[in-house]
Amino acid sequence: MIYVSTQFADFFRNGVRRSLGRGRRLSCWLLFLAAITAAPAHADPLSSARNAYARGDYVRAVRTLTPAALRGNVEAQAMLGYMYENGFGAPQAYDEAADLYAHAAIAGNPFAQAMLGLMYDKGHGVPQDFVLAYKWMNLAAGRANYRQRGYFLRLRNAIASKMSTDQIAQGQMLAVAWAPGRW
Repeated sequence: MIYVSTQFADFFRNGVRRSLGRGRRLSCWLLFLAAITAAPAHADPLSSARNAYARGDYVRAVRTLTPAALRGNVEAQAMLGYMYENGFGAPQAYDEAADLYAHAAIAGNPFAQAMLGLMYDKGHGVPQDFVLAYKWMNLAAGRANYRQRGYFLRLRNAIASKMSTDQIAQGQMLAVAWAPGRW
């Protein structure tokens, strides 16, 4: 929605009336009305996809996210990975989900790091590897916001309960050595 200041509207009404003939004045008004009633710009793909997902239109969400994910949008990759992992709007495909999560996780997205950690924990789309699961979950907990951090820490600790102390130390070393953009 476009808001027009009263000064501009007064100028437009009075100035146009004085300086233009009747035909031109009508043309200006039509142009002005067309400008303020023009359709709003398209929402960004992530907002459109979230809205489609919230409505249960998973196919539209996948169609909206796919081009953004292919262009390297990290959030789109993480969301699309989730949809492939769970079979929302696309056939369930653990390999594709793991690949999308990996791209977003390497870029530093905490949600994708946590989901990739869970994929390694379960062996879905990747070989089961508790050390890598711990690494990615540890990174997710460290980079997450306050609300997500506690949840990711509980998941990391659940993974750690399946590991030896040497494996935990190895996972911690991998997490400390990691930097965005590196595996």
